[in-house]
Parts: sequence; C-alpha cells; structure tokens
Amino acid sequence: MEKVIEVQNLTKIYGTATSKTIALDNINLEVYKGEFVGIMGPSGSGKTTLLNIVSTIDNPSKGLVELNGIEVCSMYDTQLSKFRYENIGFIFQEFNLIDNITVGENIAIPLTLSKKLGTKEIREKTVEYAKRLGIEEVVDKYPNECSGGQRQRAAIARALVNNPSIIVADEPTGNLDSKNSHELLKILKELNSKEGKTIVMVTHDSMIASYCERILLIKDGKIEEYLEREDLSQKEFFYKIVDMTSKESQSFLSEME
Repeated sequence: MEKVIEVQNLTKIYGTATSKTIALDNINLEVYKGEFVGIMGPSGSGKTTLLNIVSTIDNPSKGLVELNGIEVCSMYDTQLSKFRYENIGFIFQEFNLIDNITVGENIAIPLTLSKKLGTKEIREKTVEYAKRLGIEEVVDKYPNECSGGQRQRAAIARALVNNPSIIVADEPTGNLDSKNSHELLKILKELNSKEGKTIVMVTHDSMIASYCERILLIKDGKIEEYLEREDLSQKEFFYKIVDMTSKESQSFLSEME
C-alpha cells in the first residue's frame, strides 16, 4: 500500500528548559492511501497538536514528517504554503469562514491562493463544488445568512475545491446537531470510499469514531493503542476510551449493554 503520511520520532515541546510541556513524546505513525483514521484522547492529550503538525499548520520540536513522500518540516514558508494548498484540505470545528466575504469567495480561497486559475475558472470550480455539497443557492450569500449545516458544507467544499489527496478534520461535528453531524460523516465516508481520499479526523466521540477504519488512542502525548473499527464493538476496548469521550459516547456504550 502507498504510504501517504509518515511520522517518525515526533516530539513537540512548549515552553522553556525550566518550564516546559511535552505535548507529543516520540510519536511514530503511518497512514496509507485511502485510509480513514480517527484520533481520540482526553483533553490536553496532544491529539490536535499531532493533527496540526501532520497538516503543516505547526512545526515539531524534533522528528520527521513526510506527506506524499515529501519531507515537509524543512520547507521554507513559501514552499510549505504551496504544498499545503495543493495537497491538504482542512475542515475545522468552528468552520473558519470569513464573515465579510461570500460563501463562494470562502470556498474559492485555496484556488485564489494557489494562483493557478483565472477568475472565470475559479468561479466555475466554486459553483461545481457548491453543487456537490448541496449549497449552490447560498454561494452569493454571506456566512451569517446561512444555517450551521450550510456553513459546514461550505467549509467542506473549501477543503475539497483543490482536489487534495489528504483531508484533515478537527472535531468537524463539534458545532453541529445530530442530523447535520451524520450528514457530514456520510459525506466524509463517501469521499473516502468512492474517491479514495485519505482522511485523518480528531474526535472525542466514539460514535463519530466508529466511521473510521482505524483509531489512534493518545494520552499524555503518546499513542497508547491502535484500534480497528470492529474493536469498538468489544467492551474491553470500548471501556479503555469511554472515560476520554463525551456523554454521547457513554450513551452509545449503554446501548451496547
């Protein structure tokens, strides 16, 4: 299988020599093309820090990160920005839409920054992805004129518009109700199964994690265990993570009793 993400001996330290916090401690990780990987752990465990470094938003204190076979930690900022816009799509809990530009302009941000297409082509591609996500009618509206579900779909369209090979999602359902959460996960699952997108998703919710093929459990900056999706149906594994997760996950566990 083709390796899309490789992390070797990754460490992230915040603070100074006299007062430091080890956010990640010698992490090793491999993700292969077409995988849907979940990262779970308690608050402060290092899961978002790991996602940020893997997605090139943050730099490690030491260690190696390779994406699509390219070592990214030593890149200059301009190189890294170009690589990011061409290879990675981001979906955040807070949507991260810019309020004073339209939904369409938000979706088009990666295309605008990559500077590969003209204005007409950017508009056509923006509308194409808005249609795919079922939000064509709000392309010329502003984010505050849209529902939460529409804003999240706009964020997904923005993540996909450059056709990235890797999608990273940080608590993508955190601000959505149950209906919109399941719709989002259905979209991600289809992108993974039908288009072969590699997805890495941070979540605190075991029900959400059950959409993933493989789950990393992180605690105190270290990977404690790798679980396969079928392990979630086995109580001995589920009890290992239920204390890390939300009330929704504990309810999910109760239904298994």
